[in-house]
Amino acid sequence: MATGTFDLIHPGHGYYLEESKKLGGDDARLIVVVARESTVRARKRVPIVPEKQRLKVVQMLKVVDEAILGSETDMFSTVSKINPDIITIGPDQDFDLNWLRKELKERDLNVEVVKINGYHESSLDSSCKIIKKIKEADFPSESFKHC
Repeated sequence: MATGTFDLIHPGHGYYLEESKKLGGDDARLIVVVARESTVRARKRVPIVPEKQRLKVVQMLKVVDEAILGSETDMFSTVSKINPDIITIGPDQDFDLNWLRKELKERDLNVEVVKINGYHESSLDSSCKIIKKIKEADFPSESFKHC
């Protein structure tokens, strides 16, 4: 099980999901939990893409076997429903892994938690970098005549 916002899909997302699936071995199924808008607002920022559209895009990715929206109230209820062997946390996700492992154990959820480190190296390998580039860009108005 991989989790994330997946607001503006970029190579870092692809890397994270590919590495997540590899952890499960040859017959692994990758289930991706897409963060709800309320969760994104509380933990990161205002999302650009609505949650249902982010979900649809993640469902279309070749490496993903199934994608669902997460819970707005209890992330552990989603984990309980999926009952994964492994949960992966992305490189830019700010989770206290020890706290997460403890909470899973207290709920009798026997799940390995793995932090995926590293990104696909590109200049726009995070949603924040993409947003920043758009904000800072001085595009001529004709660049957007078809938008």
